[in-house]
Amino acid sequence: MGCDVRRTERPGHAAELATECGEAYDVIFTLGGDGTAMEVVGALAGRAGPPVGVLPGGTGNLLARALGIALSVPRAVQQLVSGDVAHIDLGRLPDGRRFAIGVGVGIDATMIAETPSIWKRRIGVAAYVLVAARAVLRADRFLVRVTADGTTVTRNASAVLVINFGALLNNLITLGDGIKHDDGVLNVCIFDPENLSDAIRIMWRLLGRDFAPDPAITYLSGREFRVETTPPRVAQSDGEIIGMTPFSVVTEPGSGCILVPHRQIRRQ
Repeated sequence: MGCDVRRTERPGHAAELATECGEAYDVIFTLGGDGTAMEVVGALAGRAGPPVGVLPGGTGNLLARALGIALSVPRAVQQLVSGDVAHIDLGRLPDGRRFAIGVGVGIDATMIAETPSIWKRRIGVAAYVLVAARAVLRADRFLVRVTADGTTVTRNASAVLVINFGALLNNLITLGDGIKHDDGVLNVCIFDPENLSDAIRIMWRLLGRDFAPDPAITYLSGREFRVETTPPRVAQSDGEIIGMTPFSVVTEPGSGCILVPHRQIRRQ
């Protein structure tokens, strides 16, 4: 069994390589961050194959963590070459870019935009945690209008996520009940802690998978979404800054073809 190595030279190059020559291979592995992985998964979306194996080479590695892939590259390779093929839903943005984990505004986007590169190189994912904690303490709230399949909710928020995987960071945090990566819909989570006490309560519930009704949390689900904020806010998609609100999302059921560790992926 042969193996070719192609190195990316610029943003978007991974998608170009996958589009040009992806069908010539039985499997494609990506080694990089979530942005690199999603360029390839997105470029091959909706095709019969080949499946994509995500190797963790970035800071957050959210997709690899969500799929139960080891964060050691040698171990991840061993898992995936003997793994299974799975199809997951993807979200598509107006410019054609796709995401597997989620797109959001608020604390998560601030975390991505404001984390210094030197912090990421030195302390890894902990750098994001520190910046997110700082954003929570600032109590930075905004007005959001979310429309999901024609149903509109308007309220204040500190974070808004259009999410595909319900559990993040190796199942440490569960964002909501019944959020699945392969059910043909995406889910919106709107979080609005008014003070530190609210923020601690919400985080405790997410860590403990307590999804009782809470005045600071709103959930919606659907296939087509529009997110508008006042004032406009920076937005992120799978850990990459995509610009400012407003943005729209369309669900692509089962369009992502990926490799997962044998029987590892969970219905989250």
